[in-house]
Amino acid sequence: MVHRPPSAPRFASQIEEERGQCRLDVDTIYRVSEILSRSLDYRQTMRDVLAALADAGLGRGLIIVIDAESGDLMVNAVHGFDASAFTPVRYQSGEGVLGMVFEAGETIIVDAPGRDPRFLNRLGIYDSTLPFIAAPIAAGERQLGVLGVQPDVAGAGILAECARFVEMIANLIGQSVRLALKVDEEKKSLAEERDSLRRTVRGRYGFDNIVGRSAAMRRIFDQVRLVAKWNTTVLIRGETGTGKELIANAIHYNSPRARAPYVRLNCATLPESLLESELFGHEKGSFTGAVGARKGRFESADGGSLFLDEIGEISPAFQAKLLRVLQEGEFERVGGNRTLKVDVRVIAATHRDLEAAVDAGDFREDLYYRLNVMPILLPALRERSEDIPDLARHLIVRIGEQQGRALTLQESAVRRLTQYSWPGNVRELENCLERAAVMSENGVIDAELIRLDRFRQAVSPGGRSSQHSAPSVAEAAPGERHETYDAGEPSERDRVIAALEQAGWVQAKAARLLGMTPRQIAYRIQTLAIEVKQF
Repeated sequence: MVHRPPSAPRFASQIEEERGQCRLDVDTIYRVSEILSRSLDYRQTMRDVLAALADAGLGRGLIIVIDAESGDLMVNAVHGFDASAFTPVRYQSGEGVLGMVFEAGETIIVDAPGRDPRFLNRLGIYDSTLPFIAAPIAAGERQLGVLGVQPDVAGAGILAECARFVEMIANLIGQSVRLALKVDEEKKSLAEERDSLRRTVRGRYGFDNIVGRSAAMRRIFDQVRLVAKWNTTVLIRGETGTGKELIANAIHYNSPRARAPYVRLNCATLPESLLESELFGHEKGSFTGAVGARKGRFESADGGSLFLDEIGEISPAFQAKLLRVLQEGEFERVGGNRTLKVDVRVIAATHRDLEAAVDAGDFREDLYYRLNVMPILLPALRERSEDIPDLARHLIVRIGEQQGRALTLQESAVRRLTQYSWPGNVRELENCLERAAVMSENGVIDAELIRLDRFRQAVSPGGRSSQHSAPSVAEAAPGERHETYDAGEPSERDRVIAALEQAGWVQAKAARLLGMTPRQIAYRIQTLAIEVKQF
């Protein structure tokens, strides 16, 4: 519905002259519809629509759109001006001509803006002698904004026709604005979710989540804080279960690359042929089963970090290919001939003695030096036993969250845990606590529920067994587990020798007596320097 003051009757020749000045036709509608359909950037689209209307004789175009948060009407586009210059300009529903159009959902014509108190002209760009037409922008029953224009004619005869045309354009704009507002809302929701996830990840992989107050761990934290700021290649070393991946996560998520991709790969889980495809990607038809081109881990991590666990397990042939990427930052996909360049920070980890592997010719010396730029050596859990109580309580809380109940670790259980040498390090400690939690009906974990492996006592590099040892083989049935230790019991070396003698020096039988695998007893025979008797 159009509101305007009545006008005096005019001659047909006058109307035709005014119609010639306000060039409203199908071509303009077609041009506007084409503009609206070619881009999802609705702010640029609205500027182009206003330019098309200006060419048709409807100048000084303005589009205001409702702000979902405040409910105010904000300037979205102004023909001939940068809309950002009018960011402070806002209208309330029912305020001024624009607010009235939005509130009522009806078109308003102002013949003389300079004499109409409803016309606020906050933008200060309108001619007070030319008429002003404002039409509501809506999608269905929802009011989204207002389209305002100022025709180039001053006569009143053509204004009704111009207003009808402006209403048609506003209807066309409505669906584009609705879609754009919906996209903005989804983007904002995704951004909030992303920021929330980033905060969660930073909390999970931050330093506060790495338990350790010992001097050895404080040195590790200092190293991680220093190296996280730079793009230096890091080599994390330590026994299995010491938390190498946790340290790698902390380095990435506390670095400038924290917002970029973080890709992980365990090099020991794949054969060489698949490892090359996994890291570098492959082209379609490069091998059987390659039905399409595929990005590798290096491409996926471009701009971020790549964590290569068990780097010491890769073959010498593949080491040369990896060396090129580390040195030059370039590679080719399997089956491809196009060189790709990437910007990736490599964090590697291994439990192997790489120096010995280099001496034995199993690991390239140049790759070793390229990886070993910033080495971080994680201490074994037995070397920081003062951290065991805090670690145990931290792990119990996490296990309780997984089980959906509160778990309590009694001091007797903590004392029991600190008396064990933990050859499997933190991973073994977590498994032990999870087993105890499963066996606890009321959520209270005492010393009786702590089941320790009497055959997994750690042996120091010098060949000395840990301070506690397990019962003798003669006192235990095959496969039986005892959880108590006495200081006067035989050493691990004596127990292994006793088992071998009882089994007639047949290692497989001795392994069964000790509850070990043949590989485990062979390792102990070697590390404990036991001379095997031949019969």
